[in-house]
Amino acid sequence: MTVMNRKQQLFAALNCRANVLPVPVWEVEFQAWDAASGRHVVLGHEFEALSEHEQEQAMFRNAEILLAVADDFGFAALTVPSVYWDEAPGKLAYYCLPGDTRFRQAEILRELASPELVLVGSSGGVIGMPGAGNYEEFAYQLFDAPEEIDQQARRTCAGGIAAARRFRDVGIEVVMAPADIADNHGPYFSPEQLDRFILPYLREWSETVQEMGLYSILHTDGNIQPCIAALADTALHAVQAIDPTAGMSMRAAQAAVQGRLCLCGNIDCGLLLTGTPDEVYQATWQLLSDCAAQGGVILGVSNAVQPVVPIANYRAMLAANREYARAAD
Repeated sequence: MTVMNRKQQLFAALNCRANVLPVPVWEVEFQAWDAASGRHVVLGHEFEALSEHEQEQAMFRNAEILLAVADDFGFAALTVPSVYWDEAPGKLAYYCLPGDTRFRQAEILRELASPELVLVGSSGGVIGMPGAGNYEEFAYQLFDAPEEIDQQARRTCAGGIAAARRFRDVGIEVVMAPADIADNHGPYFSPEQLDRFILPYLREWSETVQEMGLYSILHTDGNIQPCIAALADTALHAVQAIDPTAGMSMRAAQAAVQGRLCLCGNIDCGLLLTGTPDEVYQATWQLLSDCAAQGGVILGVSNAVQPVVPIANYRAMLAANREYARAAD
């Protein structure tokens, strides 16, 4: 078996190579930095309250903490803090930074990071389900004003391409479009709506990103089994979540994509919160036993690793990955 460093393992997985062990580890959004490091990461509204000079200092301290934890946990990739998902006053704003600050944080991370740690930038590029605040309005728009959804989709795609280009220019190698296109019952959009509002722009964004020399990932919660094969027909490299709370099976998803799409996640974030280390270890071992040999797998939780996640549970997931790789060698 060829010995690869973490970056090589990640790119091998993104290219759907078989038998990449240990399976590379990446989280769409790791939030338990303080608990994992014993230090405090300054982000969100707390960061906003700082002066410009203090913000620059905070980004260097943030980078030191994030990179130390990434090294300790053996992450193959690290997601850069993103923009606010919901900018309404009082809304939780944890793993995010205001405005264009994320590009500066990405630049600092790239300057300080090991060459074998891959950085992931959240560029956007595809529309998804709306938040609770405008859910009803969006649902009506889909049927009553589809031209407005067309315009929104075009703006989102163009913005995602522009952000991807900025990330590339500061040394980022992977970009992600967070866009939930399904809930626990299945795709939110009808097949006709997927063909009009989602897939053309996903193709455009992923193809343009690939031309830039970058890898692309779509994050979506929910049961995407009915449309995952269509996602694999784009230039997309990977999809993240493979959401077990929505009934998604990594094995069934692998069967559907047939080695055309890397699959990331699938460890139940609820189990990580409420389970025991042994339960997390066993769930991880089972996932690897079912899917690692076929390849195209990146290990991680099905959604954000929340600040309150017991670090012992997270370490149990990592231990299962290491020990499975040794047993398979």
